[in-house]
Amino acid sequence: MLHALITFAATEEGEESSKTLFYVFGGLLAVWAVVVSAIGIRAHDRFPATLGARNGVMAISVVLILCAMASAVITG
Repeated sequence: MLHALITFAATEEGEESSKTLFYVFGGLLAVWAVVVSAIGIRAHDRFPATLGARNGVMAISVVLILCAMASAVITG
């Protein structure tokens, strides 16, 4: 049992990549979701006010989602 544990520890010794990029984009996405939700709850009948605002909210959301997904894949 001890030999297996030591062998496992030796094979898992490699350096782990930094996940900072994922934490940054994931945090930004979470903050964005809370902000959009809060604004949507307060002004549910008039948010977003225009077609351009709606497209802007969707574009920012898509960019943040893609950045969070890409950074998750990159940082492994």
